[in-house]
Amino acid sequence: MQARNKYQGFTKVGLVCSGLVLGLMLSLTYSAVAEKMTKPQLPLEDLRAFAEVFGKIKSDYVEPVEDKKLLSEAISGMLTGLDPHSSYMDADAFKDMQAATQGEFGGLGIEVAMEDGLVKVVSPIEDSPAYAAGLKSGDLIMKLDDKLVKGMSLNDAVKQMRGKPDTSIVLTVLRKNEAKPLTFTLVRAIIKNKSVKYKITEPGYAYARVTQFQERTGEDLAKAIKVMHDENKGPFKGFVLDLRNDPGGLLNGAVGVSAAFLPKDTLVVYTEGRAADSKMKLTANPENYISHSIANDYMKKNNLSVSNPLSYARAIAASDYIKDLPDDLKTVPMVVLINAGSASASEIVAGALQDHKRATLIGIRSFGKGSVQTIMPMNNGAAIKLTTARYFTPKGRSIQAKGIDPDYLVEDGTDQSNNIHEADLTRHLSNPKDNQAGVPAMTEVLTPAKESAKDKLNEKKFAEPTGPIEPASKDDIQFTQAMNFLKGKPVIVSQPPKVEAALTK
Repeated sequence: MQARNKYQGFTKVGLVCSGLVLGLMLSLTYSAVAEKMTKPQLPLEDLRAFAEVFGKIKSDYVEPVEDKKLLSEAISGMLTGLDPHSSYMDADAFKDMQAATQGEFGGLGIEVAMEDGLVKVVSPIEDSPAYAAGLKSGDLIMKLDDKLVKGMSLNDAVKQMRGKPDTSIVLTVLRKNEAKPLTFTLVRAIIKNKSVKYKITEPGYAYARVTQFQERTGEDLAKAIKVMHDENKGPFKGFVLDLRNDPGGLLNGAVGVSAAFLPKDTLVVYTEGRAADSKMKLTANPENYISHSIANDYMKKNNLSVSNPLSYARAIAASDYIKDLPDDLKTVPMVVLINAGSASASEIVAGALQDHKRATLIGIRSFGKGSVQTIMPMNNGAAIKLTTARYFTPKGRSIQAKGIDPDYLVEDGTDQSNNIHEADLTRHLSNPKDNQAGVPAMTEVLTPAKESAKDKLNEKKFAEPTGPIEPASKDDIQFTQAMNFLKGKPVIVSQPPKVEAALTK
């Protein structure tokens, strides 16, 4: 009798689900006929399978599960199965993401991705608890306190790492070439990510570090340049733009930073996707780097009509933070520092300045994230982050799964085998410039030297976590070589450059 009731329960659930799916199919079929079958129909058998699985879970799973949870997990799985950067954000995660782009949020300060069931560190955010403790790009987080990460979704893991400020969490981390797991005790904090840091390193030489591309990063860089220019009391002799371990951020910020060093209307980046609004050509023009919120703030302060196109155009022109920068900034000899933690928006800047021969790149190959994600708010307060386009440098290079190669390969003195790149991530998009679609853009070949290092893995002693090297200090190898280049001194490279770079006069 119990089995019969159970079967009847399953039948009811199955009929309801099947009814929903068939109703959807009838609607879609009718629409498709009306559009003369211009769009492919959804696969009926697969939708029936989905309804069947849904019903089985509802009737047979060991514990009751709410429909909302099942549908939410189905949506999440549908997105995460596409590529490493598409995801579903519930209402809380969406709010956290919005706070992060404003430059302040709570947590540990780590840019992460999911890899083989573990949380992989893409880049620690500077001045965060994770950065200060010594977490590195490529670290795999296997435990959060006493909870194993295996089996968690990325959103669940991120929620576990977030929490009230001044509370602690223990991260157990697997690091390449370490024989034993490393443990890090981190204290959560409000992450106030100052996106631009700067200083005059010595008379005539300016240094600016962009840690993340936020809504006002371009504006903050412009302010920093003016301060340094006044402090220097004259034109710069050289400029170092540090994009190392910058995980990216907002596209308008990347265009704004590029525009500070390029002539007006110079092409910075273009994007290609299937949707019409995903095909863009972004130039060094204020309409491409002044964000809507900055323009709206100006209109509100000046009592201008937000809906009036003329008011909006006036706000864009008035908010242009590039127009008052010193003229010598367009021609000053310049070096851009990149490494494996330089991703997305930072690669756009590096690629644009390299293509236009405006700057020389020093460091190691960048991460290789050449795709654009669009945040699409949902009616329930949640949002989806969907990969909608690939971006290309002004000369048509796709960085996707390849990265940007520096003009001078200068390693930072650490073990480079710890570095990860886009091509190392499961389900990464292929590079459209590859000969064969679907073939991974790059495959690491295990050289005899790497095999030897792998054989010695068990011989290496356990190492305690260590803090990062201070950027732009005497211990910063890549920065010191950048300064050598700007001063016309020999650059000590890890291997000779493919093409001799030259200062822009």
